[in-house]
Amino acid sequence: MAAARRWRSPPGWRTRGQLYATDSDKRRLAPIHARLERAGARNVQVRTPGRADVLADLAGRADLVLVDAPCTGIGAWRRNPDAKWRVRPGALETRMKEQVEALDRAALLVKPGGRVAYLTCSVLAEENDDQVRAFLQRHDDFGVTPPAELPTVLGDRAFLFRRAVLMSHQGLLMTPRRTDTDGFFVSVLRRSG
Repeated sequence: MAAARRWRSPPGWRTRGQLYATDSDKRRLAPIHARLERAGARNVQVRTPGRADVLADLAGRADLVLVDAPCTGIGAWRRNPDAKWRVRPGALETRMKEQVEALDRAALLVKPGGRVAYLTCSVLAEENDDQVRAFLQRHDDFGVTPPAELPTVLGDRAFLFRRAVLMSHQGLLMTPRRTDTDGFFVSVLRRSG
């Protein structure tokens, strides 16, 4: 029987950089403290939303802003099939408005040369490619990092991953059928600078 190992941050990671975590909904932010402790992360500031803009002091300073976008969650139906019966009329339109707000907010935080990583757990073009295209029309100082460059962090497995994912000009789409994962979309947008 193999013992499961918990992932821990490599030793040098604890002292490099500063991470900030927030969410517009305090309830979704609550579990982060236990997760950070399990991961051994020491360089994370959790900013609980309130009346004031909790990220205002970071405007134009961030190297990378990760937007775990609010979405319909359609990509997770494989794991949670009953969720499809809980999608309310108008949910897609609501989520798309929230995605626009999240992306535009992220753009304000990124410094020249910095990046916005946009992620959804959806396979819908409206929440993925279409959102990225619309963002680029609103923000002409951003461009898409070519999706073929993204999997290089996977080392030897990058070749297999590239063959499994669906690549568009806007990003990478992982689907349950092709990658044996939930449905996910990833796009990395770089600010010129």
